[in-house]
This record gives sequence, C-alpha cells and structure tokens, in this order.
Amino acid sequence: MTARENILARIRAAQGRSGAPGVEERASVAAHIGAHPPGPRPQVAWEDVARFSSCAVKLSTTVDQVAAFADVPQAVARYLEQNKLPKSAVCWPDLFELEWQAAGIDVESRAAEGSDLVGITSAFCAIAETGTLMTLSGPRTPATTSLLPETHIAVVRASRIVRGMEDAWNLLRDERGANFMPRALNFISGPSRTADIEQTLVLGAHGPYRVHIVLVGDPPAD
Repeated sequence: MTARENILARIRAAQGRSGAPGVEERASVAAHIGAHPPGPRPQVAWEDVARFSSCAVKLSTTVDQVAAFADVPQAVARYLEQNKLPKSAVCWPDLFELEWQAAGIDVESRAAEGSDLVGITSAFCAIAETGTLMTLSGPRTPATTSLLPETHIAVVRASRIVRGMEDAWNLLRDERGANFMPRALNFISGPSRTADIEQTLVLGAHGPYRVHIVLVGDPPAD
C-alpha cells in the first residue's frame, strides 16, 4: 500500500467506510459534480496567446515565439547568448531530439542536479489569465529540471494555452482521468521570488532566477 492509499484508507475508515470506492460510489460522485455547474467567472475579451505573453512579462518572464519546433534550438541559443549564459543544459526527453548541437548547445536528457545552470522543459499547458505554466511530475518530466537550475527555459505550444485555471484542471482531468494523476503538479509564475526580509523583493530565492518561454505556433492575426 502506498502512502497515498494509506492516508485515503484512514479517511474512509473515519467516515465509516471500508475498502476502496467502488464503481457505484465513483459514479455517484461524478453525478454530483456534474449536477453542480462551476461558479461565475469574469467576462473576458482577450486573445489567449497575447494575454499569456503580456501576463508572463509582468511576472519578469521573458517570452519568444517561433513558428515550429525545429526553430526552438536557435531561439534558445539566441537567449543564452544575449544573457551571457552557458550553452549547456539539461532537458526533458521529449525535447532531446531537437537539433541542439547544430545550434551550438550541449544538451543532456536527464533530471537536473545542483550544478546544472540551465534546465529546458515543456509544459502540460499554460494559463492565459495569469501567465502561468502548469507542469506535471513523472519519470519523463522530472520537476528538478525546472526547479534546480538558475535558468528555466520552457518550450510551450501556443495551442496548449488555456483561458483560466479552471480550464487547466479540466484539461488535466479530460486527458489523464482520475486514475492517472501525477504525483506532483507545479504552477510556475515567473522566477522564484520572496519579499520576506524587510519587504525587499529578491529573485531566485527558492528556485530559478530567470524564466524564459519559447512559444511554438503562429502569432495571432492582427
């Protein structure tokens, strides 16, 4: 029994229930949720990609946009050169097959360690309303790659930008289902920051100093 199952079993025991929830119980819960529509949300008139980029920049994130995944390595190389950062990085496996060497970047496909300075990841989705990335942990998506290096570069499909937090959760439920949720889920809204000491804002306190996003997809039409 995993720790999660143990905790849930203790909760069920305290409720006077035994064993794992059956099909009928799950169906009852699903019907209850379906019968209660979500609460009101503000009316919006923004275009999702433009809104996401604008909000991300306000969070001290930098944003670039390319037409296709083949253009990502050169975009990353430009960013590293402009910021005088090392041209070496670790990345998630789904990005390893890109032409990094042709762009002059030495990339390894593995989880980040304390000595790694640049981590490159994708994202499950991005949230237009707040300029936030949503990432899921897993064997092929280790959280350390976005958390340990001083610089986090995220490659995000423009088509994976959703309007709000509610839409991100709905997308996760639709694509993963209740039985395949990740062990951990992270929302990334710009570089790590704190103002705990004398209300002075400090970047990089508990994670990356820099977050750079490469959006893949055509920009919105004027």
